[in-house]
Amino acid sequence: MPKLRTRKSITKRFRVTKNGKVMRMQGFHGHLNEKKTASRKRRLSRVVMTKKTHAKKIKTALGM
Repeated sequence: MPKLRTRKSITKRFRVTKNGKVMRMQGFHGHLNEKKTASRKRRLSRVVMTKKTHAKKIKTALGM
């Protein structure tokens, strides 16, 4: 059976915690920030946990 390749684009966008949860950065924070409130920009800059439905596929693509 061939080796399972790691998806390099996914390694740059996601990280896995010690407990196995998949973390990601939020979207909508890259541009057009002038019209967004300060509290919204602070909230969007946080790292959040992905949904369990997506976490399994992301872990597979990471080679886990």
